[in-house]
Amino acid sequence: MSVDNTATEKQVDTAVVAKKIEVEVTRLNHLAGWQRMIFFFLSLVGVLVAIFYIFGFTFRGQVLIQVQYYWIFIGIFIACVFIAMPARKKDKTRLPWYDMIIALAVLGICIFFMYNATDMQISGWKNIPLAIAIWLIMMEAARRGGGFSFLLVVLILGLYPLIADVLPGIMHGIPYDFPSIIDSGVFREEGMMGITTKIVAEIILGFLVFAGVLLASGAGDFFIGLANALLGGVRGGPAKVSVIASAFFGSLSGSVFSNIVGTGAITIPTMKRVGYPPHYAGAVEACASTGGTIMPPVMGAIAFVMAVTINVEYSVIMVAAIIPSVLFYFGLLMQVDAYAAKVGMKGLPKEELPTVRSVMVKGWPFLAVMIFLIWGLLFMRWEYMAPWYASLLMIVLSFFRRETWMTPKKLFATFRQIGELITQTAAVIIPIAFVVSALTITGVTGSMTAGLVKLGGGNLFLVLLLGIIACYIMGMAGLSIVAYIFLSVTLAPAIIKIGGLDMLAVHLFIVYYAMLSGITPPVAAGAFLAGTIAGAPPMKTAFTAMRLGIVIYFVPLFFVFQPAMVLQGNLFPLLYILPTCVAGIALIAGGAEGYLIGVGPVQSWARIPLVIAGFLLSFPTVMMTLIGLAASAVMVLLVWIGNRKRLLKV
Repeated sequence: MSVDNTATEKQVDTAVVAKKIEVEVTRLNHLAGWQRMIFFFLSLVGVLVAIFYIFGFTFRGQVLIQVQYYWIFIGIFIACVFIAMPARKKDKTRLPWYDMIIALAVLGICIFFMYNATDMQISGWKNIPLAIAIWLIMMEAARRGGGFSFLLVVLILGLYPLIADVLPGIMHGIPYDFPSIIDSGVFREEGMMGITTKIVAEIILGFLVFAGVLLASGAGDFFIGLANALLGGVRGGPAKVSVIASAFFGSLSGSVFSNIVGTGAITIPTMKRVGYPPHYAGAVEACASTGGTIMPPVMGAIAFVMAVTINVEYSVIMVAAIIPSVLFYFGLLMQVDAYAAKVGMKGLPKEELPTVRSVMVKGWPFLAVMIFLIWGLLFMRWEYMAPWYASLLMIVLSFFRRETWMTPKKLFATFRQIGELITQTAAVIIPIAFVVSALTITGVTGSMTAGLVKLGGGNLFLVLLLGIIACYIMGMAGLSIVAYIFLSVTLAPAIIKIGGLDMLAVHLFIVYYAMLSGITPPVAAGAFLAGTIAGAPPMKTAFTAMRLGIVIYFVPLFFVFQPAMVLQGNLFPLLYILPTCVAGIALIAGGAEGYLIGVGPVQSWARIPLVIAGFLLSFPTVMMTLIGLAASAVMVLLVWIGNRKRLLKV
């Protein structure tokens, strides 16, 4: 059967998906043609300058120095923020004159700083009035990119040095006046000339380009089609398609919200069609999309921040994330399957599904490029150069089929998609420079580490609990990266000091809990967006997403106590830990959903005890596992007996 003749292929194409994403985060579709061309031109120049710098090309024997490149990058893509991202809802369909002025101002100031970059490095050249203007513009970019709560946190933490000397306890630090704060945040390496700009402009940029090329080429349709071909016809197939497709799509885009809009526009209506309630369909999509940001090979921006922070190769983090992410998606698949079994749900009709062969005939270049990227990251050790090579390969492979040729129109769409991804990422990550700068110059990080140890009374479990709470509170404002940066220099050393735990496992622990707020009430922004698409009550969707994503609340505790689960240290324990962990997650999913695969419905009284038994069985210590094994056997037996009695009565 040809994919072209199936209902699944008629759902949407890549252009429609891209348009839907733009409706959520940009106004480009509503702007005049010349305004869209400005955005395209700036994006094109920004990417070309990046290639010139990253690959070390010369012009008349000259190369760009790092500071020069950073100022060009900031000027171009922060200008793009004010073109693409509206200040107010009523500006979603127009480009006000003041946005054009701000865009021109930030571009002009950054070009001026670029021309003085050598003097900045040699003689400490600075211009505080213009730096204040850049600071104000960056605050507005933060608001547009991350919302008012994000701006508030960046502003408060960024200006914290003003009162650092009057704050008590662990917040006490060295004070600085406002000009000094601006100087540090704008001109120094601890600020915008340091780690945060490096992450966007060097480390993550290639992956954003790669994601843009893939998405504009139709990779989203391919992965959804492949998931449909593999799982669409099985029990509860559309929900399983959502899980698998969102894992792939989220790994490419690195964005929870783009993932929800991109795949949810297809999967949520299909889930509703086969019988999943709207709130359940939205919750499945929210959980699957959230997990995509910690799914190798690309993952989200926070993984790259972590690689730089702990000074390890990105491939190490990519490999470390494999088992936890697979366990999360396994738990999610178990729950959607349990729900389908509980209500007697069927999959999609065979005639509406593509075949694997038909999908692969059209989409094999996408799979080939993904394999090439993984090969480049793991075996060739190309690190951040790998996605650039993969992007080039994707463009070459696109000419193997007439339908996928990179025509001028498709190249325009590709650079526009890339520009959007870079612009959205820059608006959120670069302003974090002011938080990093404030924490660095005040010297507060060391005192916070000591304070957390003292507050936890030297008890590892209590310090971990404090860390989970801190991750969640900061994550509620959509500040997962801020939360990680802050806690990586405060909480992580405290945990390692008390428990002697593996550094990589501890940092991944913080990453996981920092991102949980996307599906956890009261904020749960990801679940709210998915609920809106599904036409379901947002809070009901959020609580359902929290239940469906229950495994992700437990997994970080598993690997922080057993680093073998993130492939660190002695891997022999995996031989017995993985089987018990898988079995435990199956029990957790059964208790959470109210249906245990192979046993049947779980009585109301038994659901919480079954979850507890599954948690104990999964926890990677011998004593806990043995206790969990006994408790699990008892609970499964009781559930089985209860179902037998119910059947006999019938």
